Amino acid sequence: MASDWRIRFAEPDRDALRVAEIYRPAVEGNFVSFEETAPTADEMAGRMRKVLARMPWLVAEEESGAVVGYAYAGPHRERAAYRWSVDISVYVDPVWQRRGVGRLLYDELLERLRGQGFVNVYAGVTLPNPASVALHESIGMRRIGVYERVGYKLGEWRDVCWFGLRLLEPTALGQPPEPILLSELRMQ
Repeated sequence: MASDWRIRFAEPDRDALRVAEIYRPAVEGNFVSFEETAPTADEMAGRMRKVLARMPWLVAEEESGAVVGYAYAGPHRERAAYRWSVDISVYVDPVWQRRGVGRLLYDELLERLRGQGFVNVYAGVTLPNPASVALHESIGMRRIGVYERVGYKLGEWRDVCWFGLRLLEPTALGQPPEPILLSELRMQ
């Protein structure tokens, strides 16, 4: 049950090893991630620190305190005009999948991103992946396009379906307020 889990900000020194363990099956022997080598705990800690400077990286803990999944946001693209848009990802330990953990993480992540003032959220799902497609649609994302045969992994060309969600309506005239950095928001 979702109420049995606690969502909190990730702590790189505390959570990197477990997050790397959760991510590894998506990389090794699987086409879900286009990485070919699973990152080490140190590499994952560096990724977490980079994200947490600006955006949320959340983990879900079960009653014993064990981390069972994580979700985070990252820049959609590097150009300045994209700064109101983010990409999101979620990964759940295979033992804990299909129990509502991914949805709980995404609901919390989207609320935090909305509070920071981000306007658009995007997610790429390597196909076929019906469970991930269903999760992204369940949080209100809609299919906006497919990059056909965009990645080659495990001996096959893979398609990626892109999903989008409008968090906030952009202002019609003038530059919108800058998104609030996570580091600034956490200090308030």
